[in-house]
Amino acid sequence: MNLYDISVNTLEGEPQPLSIYKGKVALVVNVASECGFTPQYRGLEKLYEAYKDKGFVLLGFPSNDFGGQEPGDGKQIRAFCSSKFHVTFPMFEKVATKGPAQSPVYAFLSETNGEPKWNFHKYLVDKNGKEVAAFPSDVEPDSAALKEAIDAALAR
Repeated sequence: MNLYDISVNTLEGEPQPLSIYKGKVALVVNVASECGFTPQYRGLEKLYEAYKDKGFVLLGFPSNDFGGQEPGDGKQIRAFCSSKFHVTFPMFEKVATKGPAQSPVYAFLSETNGEPKWNFHKYLVDKNGKEVAAFPSDVEPDSAALKEAIDAALAR
């Protein structure tokens, strides 16, 4: 199994197979609108813009698992992300990243590097849908370590 074998719902509730991203390097991030790390949306969008034409995609999964910091529904989350941070990267329905209701995406991602410890945890997935690295919330989207890992995955 790999990430690209899973289907999810978009933020608007439409089913979408992640297989449409097969062949791309993906950064999967659990996001939240009321978190101290929420300003990372700006950096995530810049990262997506810089790499999207090089075979990279950023996938945002809102989650209310940590401190209840994503209370909104899909429409509210879309409005917030669009108006405050001009987010254009793909966003999906709110999911559980841990616990008994954990989404299939996070069940898969947690196998290698464990569950996220907080919002804005980042998992890097290679072109074949295999997780290759994980970065905690405090790693900024413009960090050298994250960009180096993306570059290395793109070169493979």
